[in-house]
Amino acid sequence: MTEALGSAAPDDAATRTATLRTAAPRTARDRARAELTQEIKAAARRHLAAEGAQQLSLRAVARELGMASSALYRYFPSRDDLLTALIVDAYNAIGERVERAVEAAGAAEHPRAAWRGLCDAVRAWAREHPHEYALIYGSPVPGYQAPEDTLAPFSRVPFALLRILRDSGADFARPTRDAGLPQPLAAQLQAVVEAGGLDVPPPALARALFAWTGVFGMVSFELFGQLRASADPADPFFGYAVERHADLLGLA
Repeated sequence: MTEALGSAAPDDAATRTATLRTAAPRTARDRARAELTQEIKAAARRHLAAEGAQQLSLRAVARELGMASSALYRYFPSRDDLLTALIVDAYNAIGERVERAVEAAGAAEHPRAAWRGLCDAVRAWAREHPHEYALIYGSPVPGYQAPEDTLAPFSRVPFALLRILRDSGADFARPTRDAGLPQPLAAQLQAVVEAGGLDVPPPALARALFAWTGVFGMVSFELFGQLRASADPADPFFGYAVERHADLLGLA
C-alpha cells in the first residue's frame, strides 16, 4: 500500500549481522541491567496507578526499590526518560494486542471481523491497563514533550487499521459520499497522505480517522466513568458503535 505500511527488503549482509547480534549471548552484566530496568519500570507503573503520571518521581521509585537515586539515574537520567520508556512500552503492548487480533481475524478475507477484533483488543487492553491507557491516551503530562522514539510505537494501532482498509478492496476508497470534504480538512489530510506516502485518498483517510477517534473516544468514556448514567455496562453500546463505524468504513 505504502512505503509506511510496506517493508523494504533488507540487504543480506545487514540481515546476517542483525541475526548474529540477536543470537549473541548476553553477558551476566547485560542480563542484570535488563532485569533491573524492568524492575524500575514495574515500580514506576505502580506509582502511575497510585499517584498518576504528573507525580512520577525518580526518587520515589528509587526509594521503593531500595536504590540510591544516583544509581537509578544511570538507567534513566531524568523523569522524562522514564516516562518515555513507559509510553513506548504501552504503545507497543496495545499495538501487539491489536496486531494479533487483526491477524487472527484474517483481515484480507474478513475485514469487518478484523475491525471488530481491533476494537475489542483496544477496549480489552485499556480495561486491563487503565493507568497505562491514561498515560498514552489521556491528559498530557505538563512539561513533557514526547520524543520521536514514541512515533513508531504509537503508529502500530492506526497502521493496523489502515491495513484492514487497504485489504478490504475498492469499497474503502469509494468517493461518493465524501465528495464534499471541506477544503481545510481536505488540505490537512492531503498533507498527511503525502508526508506518509499513503496510497489513500483524503476522503477515505477522513473516514478512517473518524472511526479511529470514535473507538478511542468510546473506550475513554467507558474507562473514565462517563457512561455511568447512560450506557453502563457499555457492551451493547460499544458493539453497536463498532458496527456502525464498520458501515461508514465500507467493510462488507
